Amino acid sequence: MTVSSHKNVLKLLTLGLIFHVVFIASVFDCYFTSPVVHGMLPHRAGPGEAKRVVLIVGDGLRADLLFNVNAFSFLPSSPKIVAPYLRDIIQTRGAFGLSHTRVPTESRPGHVAIIGGMYEDVSAVTKGWKTNPIHFDTIFNQSSHTFSFGSPDILPMFAQGATPGKVDTWSYDEEDEDFTKDATSLDTWVLDQLRMLFQNASSNDLLDSELRADKVVFFLHLLGLDTTGHSYRPHSKEYMNNIQVVDSIVQQTEELFSDFYHDQETSFIFTADHGMSMIGNHGDGGEFLRYISSNNDLLKEFPDPDNTRTPLIAWGRGIRGPLPDIIPSSHNEYSRPWRLDDFLRRDVEQADLAPLMAALLGINYPVNSVGILPDADPTRPGYLLPREGESALARLALANAESILEHYRVKHESKAVQTILYKGFEPLEEVSQDGKPSRVSWLSKIERLISDERWFEARRETAELIKVTLQGLRYLETYNRVLIRIIVMIAYLGWSAYASLSIFPPPASLVSDRQRTVVRLATATILAIFWALFTAERAPWTFYVYVTFPCYFWQQFALRGVPIVVQQFKSSDRRGPFMGRMLFHAVIVVVVLQCMVAAYTHRSLWSLGFLVMGILWPYASWPSHIRSQHPKLLLSWMSSCLVTGVFPLLSVNKREELYMIMCGGAMILAVGAGCTRLASNSTPKAVKLSVIIQVGSCKWSHVVHSFVIKASLILLAMTITASSVKSLQAKQGLPIINQTSAWVILAVSSMYPFISKAQHSTPTSRILSLFLGFGVCFVILSISIEGLFYAAFTCNLLLWIEVEATVQSNRAGTASQNQGYEFHTDDIRIALFFLFFVQVAFFGTGNVASISSFYLEPVYRLVPIFNPFLMATLLVGSSNIASHTGSLKGFPQIFKIVAPYVILSAVFATLNARLHLPPFSLFLVALTLTDGMTMTFFLNVTDTGSWLEIGQSISFFCITSLLLVWSAGICTAGEYLMVDTLLFYKSTDSRKLE
Repeated sequence: MTVSSHKNVLKLLTLGLIFHVVFIASVFDCYFTSPVVHGMLPHRAGPGEAKRVVLIVGDGLRADLLFNVNAFSFLPSSPKIVAPYLRDIIQTRGAFGLSHTRVPTESRPGHVAIIGGMYEDVSAVTKGWKTNPIHFDTIFNQSSHTFSFGSPDILPMFAQGATPGKVDTWSYDEEDEDFTKDATSLDTWVLDQLRMLFQNASSNDLLDSELRADKVVFFLHLLGLDTTGHSYRPHSKEYMNNIQVVDSIVQQTEELFSDFYHDQETSFIFTADHGMSMIGNHGDGGEFLRYISSNNDLLKEFPDPDNTRTPLIAWGRGIRGPLPDIIPSSHNEYSRPWRLDDFLRRDVEQADLAPLMAALLGINYPVNSVGILPDADPTRPGYLLPREGESALARLALANAESILEHYRVKHESKAVQTILYKGFEPLEEVSQDGKPSRVSWLSKIERLISDERWFEARRETAELIKVTLQGLRYLETYNRVLIRIIVMIAYLGWSAYASLSIFPPPASLVSDRQRTVVRLATATILAIFWALFTAERAPWTFYVYVTFPCYFWQQFALRGVPIVVQQFKSSDRRGPFMGRMLFHAVIVVVVLQCMVAAYTHRSLWSLGFLVMGILWPYASWPSHIRSQHPKLLLSWMSSCLVTGVFPLLSVNKREELYMIMCGGAMILAVGAGCTRLASNSTPKAVKLSVIIQVGSCKWSHVVHSFVIKASLILLAMTITASSVKSLQAKQGLPIINQTSAWVILAVSSMYPFISKAQHSTPTSRILSLFLGFGVCFVILSISIEGLFYAAFTCNLLLWIEVEATVQSNRAGTASQNQGYEFHTDDIRIALFFLFFVQVAFFGTGNVASISSFYLEPVYRLVPIFNPFLMATLLVGSSNIASHTGSLKGFPQIFKIVAPYVILSAVFATLNARLHLPPFSLFLVALTLTDGMTMTFFLNVTDTGSWLEIGQSISFFCITSLLLVWSAGICTAGEYLMVDTLLFYKSTDSRKLE
């Protein structure tokens, strides 16, 4: 059986690239349509209770470390109560509880929920969480004026889209966010600016009138805790000190308002946008094993649920005072250490804070808000203490319900107009006895209850209406989900069928003209029906594309693939066994791919894969004479698989360990030196003779010289890294000479393999050159064992070449004699091995479970000043893709992801040549298999739950969707990198892609 031509391969790869990139958007069309719509009429939240609201957000503050008694008992001389002023408020004049955050546990989405009352529009990720893809309403926009102070990453997005001149912002420079300095200065800066604002009002009449107006919002964003937590981790002295500073700032802020206004018309709300894990990351809030340490070196692991639990304390005008606890108690095991059992704990969802602030000010509820007023449910005490008592609470709750119902009405009417055979949300659209939709009748019933002064029943009905309305919004947002899922699944199956045509020969007899016409007519009819449907429903343009791809794929398979299947079936003498073998291989492929799917969250399965490859495969599949004739190769392969398989078993949560970093650097040097020596002794004789004739012994001296240079760069990197780590751990900052030297060495070592004039006589020496060139980044940008993994992974790949060449030796000789490539079922195994190595290169020392986690320690060695986009690229490479303050942080550490793939690309190109196969032949086999994982991940995508769960599901799908692109890039890069050194192997095989 022949492989496709070069031209057809290029066409296939190009089409596959376009298809997979386009279909990444399907996950957003299916699961993450924007919640933001316009055209709603605003509803006012009553007359208001306060003239002004002060919102103070302690970015990244953990609730337990604020509330717990003796929260930092492991630190010497730590206070029993870390925030005495806030605790006094809880016990004497305020209400408190937890504010439960949602996805993602990020600064921007958290503030959107607090201030806008809505949960993040996921399309904001396309703009780095910094700007608003679609403008939405906020408390700031509904206020008479808002004065905001804090981070330049948060404040501007709430000024954009607001009424011009309504939101004033005071932000420090990004350069001030230095992770190696005391971050409390960021918080005290905010207080200083507030103090200066009040001072300026004495000489500025316009400012004074704006400050003294009603319905004014003050927003104080305190970033210090988040920065300190990332730098030193929450259970540290620095974090404790920062909490104390925040507590003092709250006290001084209240004193400033009291001195300036001389009234009791201010409401205060203190909360956080998200929590933080034990290791200083933004996680989800589920139970995961984490590291905790006193002085950051005593290891202990236990569940860490505090990423989505944030503190909430409210006091001042319109806020009820402390209430005694109820039966059953409002406290649980989590809040027992707070020792506030005598006081009622009232938890809310983060989006509920927006309607709470609207009710306090007497402004319109933000029209995009889905937050529920904490006092809507009469069975649970809330936060408000209105002047008019129960009647005010009933009317505030009704206005809250009307606001959310208005949101539902706009979406419902839009969907009804656009959708053919639309079915409304029955609980709200069922026609009642008066001939009106039940939602209208429900509102009328609540209004009658209020007019009859039946406040409790009115609030109870209102709470139920809000609950049902939110279910209706969910119904509308997911209305088209089933249809999109079906189209996407058919498209991915169609791609796999279409890609399989590249590895099978054309059929002996083509379809007839009549059959061809029928297939094309059926395809055009199906396409026309869907396009007409989408036109009538005014569907996004992407829907037209989604349905076009599967129509084309299945049309081509019907014309070219079905005859092949029929021909194979008819040519088989024993059709039963033939179908059995086909089914057996299909089951094996599905099982292996699904194991890889499961390994994304259960990393031990990668280790199991190495165990199967290293132990089971040799004894179950290798010919006995291969095992007996090559015992050293067998032992080396088994040992390499077992050693590399250890890494996925290790925890993805790491702490900075200089000793392990140095061990990794030493191992990279040892592997480089050992393999260089072996390469000089194992060059094929034909190659050695060619080398002697053409360039003599000078070529090898160039390789040795190149090794010495790269080894020297690694040693320099180890020295500088050790110095930088010690300096940063001692909190002495990063010496400028260390920073400059690290950048220079990283750049030079990464470019050297590509610009060096050293000539390589064997593929192994070329691979080692690349291995050593990228070894520097596994020293400078490692936090622990990454260098050791890099060395073990490279050794495993080098042995894979030798093992496959030995096992496939009989086949290679036959192929060379026949001057053609024949598809073997064993090619499926090699393709699966390749896909396995592609995944392990990414997940060897981490996994996407840590996609919400990131470690800044390696970044500090290059960028001590906060720079979101540069840090994002740096952080990408530690297999922990991170985000912070609303944007991805991440340049050079990207080499830590790229480096293993550079080695894999060179190895795969070498393997093709060693087996005397045309370029891309094995890749084309892998091409038909990749979407087996993609389909599973698409169905597993979720838009509910924690950020980790949602972020994981999206990331899994995107990674596997781009696996085709990445794998094609690997094969292309490998052929390019190895073009000179593979000439020997290719000279014995003049076959090209026919």
